[in-house]
Amino acid sequence: MNNSILQYIISKLEQRKADNNFRALKVSDSSIDFTSNDYLGLAEDKQLRVEVLREMELLPTGSTGSRLLSGNSEYIQRLEKMLAEYHQAENALLFNSGFDANYGLLSTLPYKGDVIIYDELVHASIHDGIRHSKADSLLFAHNDLSDLDAKLREVFERTETKLKYVVVESIYSMDGDFAPLKELAALCRKYDAGLIVDEAHATGIFGSKGEGRVSKLKLEKECIARVHTFGKAIGGNGAVILCSNELKAFLVNYCRPFIYSTALPYYNLAHIRCAYHYLPTDDAVKRRESLFYLIQLFRKTINQNNFCFTLLHSETPIQSIVVKGNDKVKLFAAAIQKAGFDVRPILYPTVPKGSERIRICLHSFNTEAEVCKLAETINAL
Repeated sequence: MNNSILQYIISKLEQRKADNNFRALKVSDSSIDFTSNDYLGLAEDKQLRVEVLREMELLPTGSTGSRLLSGNSEYIQRLEKMLAEYHQAENALLFNSGFDANYGLLSTLPYKGDVIIYDELVHASIHDGIRHSKADSLLFAHNDLSDLDAKLREVFERTETKLKYVVVESIYSMDGDFAPLKELAALCRKYDAGLIVDEAHATGIFGSKGEGRVSKLKLEKECIARVHTFGKAIGGNGAVILCSNELKAFLVNYCRPFIYSTALPYYNLAHIRCAYHYLPTDDAVKRRESLFYLIQLFRKTINQNNFCFTLLHSETPIQSIVVKGNDKVKLFAAAIQKAGFDVRPILYPTVPKGSERIRICLHSFNTEAEVCKLAETINAL
């Protein structure tokens, strides 16, 4: 490698180490899982695996190319139709990941002269998509409807503004709190803005059959696009943008991450299909009920008056314990890991300085004893 380039790489890595936010890959051990996004346990479900392998018996393995070349099939199109019907949408377009879907949508649809107004805590994929669009952008304070109203009014009064978009998550991935979707939809109607909702952490969990919070609140027609990902409660990979027929055609024609990406292989597609067949079953309902019971149990057992940490309010599987400072949160995580629990510290700059945290994810397969023991271990720190 060119020596000057190598020295640059080394200097950047050393800076990360000096700032105590150096990242490294880690293989999960036999510790009790309180860190994965596999909320319903579908990633390792044996029966789902049997169903997927049965589905694969008559399918090829690879995808062979992009959707616009050789990678399209009747199987994919039937799956998109099924997903659209499941989530009460007009149409659907599959992407290789949630990052691809958010990035592709936000970097493609808003254009020069448009304005994107987004919640300050949206996912990195949304930030990157906005950054690479040609539109102007404004952030509003997290879940602050007054701030959003003011920003929308300011943009609405600009005669040069073309189109307006508001981008939020239905459940925020680091705090685990809800977006006020009904109120957001009302503001978008008031100012003629298009509402885009990332449902990544609501998919499979909220709604009578895991359709997400938008469907649970019957706001499907209030959104110009919704993103559902399959790498969390679905236990697989990929994502789908739910949208109108016209927006799907627009993305097929203009969205570079879609146009120039090899299609998902059939195993991923089969997993998505089989997982969605499972979501409405009685067993899936029981898993969701068990998950919400464990959420309440954890919050009831944790000592919320402990001066060493702050438990953020959340009614979701994401329970974040703020321990300020990269040094302190790493020590805090190490102590919990030593007790046999797989938890990870979330460091600055992934979260703002002063909001470093242990991000605990609860699952339907965790036991009451495990959840209580985890809470008691944290209380004792």
